[in-house]
Amino acid sequence: MKIGKMIYSSCLALILVGCSSFPVMSDEAPPNPLAGYTIHVTAPHIMDGEVIGPFHHFCKPINDDIIQCILFESTDANARMTEVEYMVSKKLAREVIPEWSHKQNWHDHAEEIATGRVAILNPTDPKEQKSLADYVGNTDGIIFHLWPHGAPIPDGSVSIAQSIGHWEAMHGKVK
Repeated sequence: MKIGKMIYSSCLALILVGCSSFPVMSDEAPPNPLAGYTIHVTAPHIMDGEVIGPFHHFCKPINDDIIQCILFESTDANARMTEVEYMVSKKLAREVIPEWSHKQNWHDHAEEIATGRVAILNPTDPKEQKSLADYVGNTDGIIFHLWPHGAPIPDGSVSIAQSIGHWEAMHGKVK
């Protein structure tokens, strides 16, 4: 019995020491990859010829050439994350991506911004918005759609959503 109590006490001590190293009820989260997604823009997309959205893009630059975005259907606390978008400098994207893939799957953000369908919600300062639009206008994007439109759950299929500007350049104006 004494050995059992010693093991129990030792395990309890290890658990308590281990738990004290993690913030349980702290307002400060430890550093994590989700920190810094402060750029917030909205834009509709096209899937199978149908305009859907607008989607809320929460983005952050991860280096000088790449901005990554997590996309949601709304800003509700439990909004579904439906897409991921990568914005890559035109120089890098057009150097690395084969031309056929670039033409089919990627879109030019200058073209998308020019449609007037992109709204920058954060930053809120007009000068910062202009600077961001100019910066993003020098990127190409690819959108991985992870949750089929109208489906109750993601089903494992991944499709490439498209910007309206790219679609219109390839197929003509949408309503």
